[in-house]
Amino acid sequence: MTTPLQNLDLYLDRLGFHAPPAPTPDTLRALQQRHTAAFVFENISTFLHAPVPIDLPSLERKLLHEGRGGYCFELNGLFLALLRTLGYDARPLTARVVMGDSEDALTARTHLLVLVTIDGVRHVADVGFGGMVPTAPLRLDTGAAQATPHEPYRLVERAGRYVLSAQIVDEWRPLYVFDLQPQEEIDLEVGNWYVATHPDSGFRSQLRAARTGPGFRKTLRDSSFAVHRIGEESRRRELADADEVVAVLREEFELRLPDGPALRTAIGRRLAAVAA
Repeated sequence: MTTPLQNLDLYLDRLGFHAPPAPTPDTLRALQQRHTAAFVFENISTFLHAPVPIDLPSLERKLLHEGRGGYCFELNGLFLALLRTLGYDARPLTARVVMGDSEDALTARTHLLVLVTIDGVRHVADVGFGGMVPTAPLRLDTGAAQATPHEPYRLVERAGRYVLSAQIVDEWRPLYVFDLQPQEEIDLEVGNWYVATHPDSGFRSQLRAARTGPGFRKTLRDSSFAVHRIGEESRRRELADADEVVAVLREEFELRLPDGPALRTAIGRRLAAVAA
């Protein structure tokens, strides 16, 4: 994505910066942590079977002006444009999501992340991995555990493939696998098309949302809403109906939802299918 950002000041203001910051490791860390709190991961458009354009003007309009969030091709797509505008050496990578499966599972390249090189040191930046998004950039060339404001993560390289894992309780769980193959805009378009339109894409059938904050994560999956706090038991509750789901999306995730009855109708249909 080489088109320049048209709303840089607005974007930075959402992230708590009043002027363009220097492209340093500390800035990158602040940007990533603030981004996962300010911009919600959500798949409402795909859940409604609506188009999901990922050209930069569409991303700026949806995320900066319409009060919405998005998924990885949207969130990391806009974040990549921001990093490049600020002067970072940044380029896109794609990953195979293996969360809940073996790291050897052969899945499609349906996740977008960003490789950022600062003074010769390579980092992975990711603001679009839902409920387990890393809240700090991770150094690529070390297999050691790396602290973030939330869970520890690690990147392990095996024959040119990198496995990102998170430490959940006392267990390291793989999240996704990627390599450093250069990705062009058409590669991102194809990955996004799969996520948004393929019948096997869970984003078309399941409603999801996630955001982070100081010491907590909030997640929504269909009617299951949870708040996870560091060092505490997760608090989870089942939402009774579409009205409660919509209220959580507005109040807990602070989303400006599409007008009309389509979302409530789709949620009601999904809850009925799950309950059947």
